[in-house]
Amino acid sequence: MSARSFGRPWPEFNAGLAYSDAVRSHYSGLTLIEFYSVNHSNSAPLQGWLQRINNGQITIDGEVNTDPNTVLRVGSKLVYNRLPWREPDTPYLLEVLFEDDHLLVINKPSGLQVLSGGLFQQRTVLQQLQWQESDQVFVHEHQGMHPVPVHRLGRGTSGILLCAKTKLAKTRLSAYFADGTSLVLDNSKADKATGRRKISKFYRALASGILDQDEVVIKQPIGIVQYPGVAKGLYVASVTGKQALSKVKVLERDVQRNRMLVEVEIQSGRPHQIRIHLSYIGHPLIGDPLYVAGGIPNCFDPEVGEGRFASDGGYERPLKPVPGDCGYHLHAHRLFFPHPTTNEMIPITAPLPFILQTSKEGCNGI
Repeated sequence: MSARSFGRPWPEFNAGLAYSDAVRSHYSGLTLIEFYSVNHSNSAPLQGWLQRINNGQITIDGEVNTDPNTVLRVGSKLVYNRLPWREPDTPYLLEVLFEDDHLLVINKPSGLQVLSGGLFQQRTVLQQLQWQESDQVFVHEHQGMHPVPVHRLGRGTSGILLCAKTKLAKTRLSAYFADGTSLVLDNSKADKATGRRKISKFYRALASGILDQDEVVIKQPIGIVQYPGVAKGLYVASVTGKQALSKVKVLERDVQRNRMLVEVEIQSGRPHQIRIHLSYIGHPLIGDPLYVAGGIPNCFDPEVGEGRFASDGGYERPLKPVPGDCGYHLHAHRLFFPHPTTNEMIPITAPLPFILQTSKEGCNGI
């Protein structure tokens, strides 16, 4: 095991983004503002697109165009250039837990997003991996090494993140994760899934309330509903969702503060699964700003705040919580998986945050 860390401090501003479109025959005759306000209404309202056009952020066939009433021609290439912006404060150092020619396993800090999206386009794990690769390209003994995460952790979740350095490793590890989730098809198969899974994942979490049972199995399906500020929809407990299974073990109970420390083994990989499942049974994670008892969000009201996601006309950020908001305590603690080339079983453990340690592990516990 290696104890090294890596990471490059974030620049004050990112580089912005460029979004390309082609004018197809059914768009012929539309004006520039009609094209963007109709086809990309989820990015900005009409007034926002007018602002972007007036700012000179739209090019047609490589030329800046500030006339919103320009009539488009079939075959023209449109580019919207999103202005650089200052992303929220984010950790950048990544601790290496395991590394060889095929794998890189890191301890992701809470607050760092894995892949780009929303406010976070540069300040991500993937960007740090790309910078690390470019810094060390001269020492690579193998060609084609492109470290990429093969699964995700929520921005507020810390702990083990498995990354592949080669295409072979990525293909096989992705298949292991997919196979594990596919085993959870129905209750009868889910009960037998543990012995057949190639990857085992164990999390620590600080949950509200007190469970009477020492162990609980949660089989609540997880689906998607529309939610303000989340373009692709919000994952929630839903009878029409996809099957999911979590095994919860109570490690310690703090009756005085009405909370408990739990270990959760997930046998499927649905987004926000632990947060949803624990809240579904009435024990949301301590500090979770989004999910409440029942596995649903605390409010669907489409309120928005005064601050914008960007300074160039984008929608205002909802006042209500969104999935990437932090505050909860959830840590990917242990991972067991077969090496993609040797098939040797690799055990990984990420050091626990103090608040998620038991009394014996951390002296004063939860």
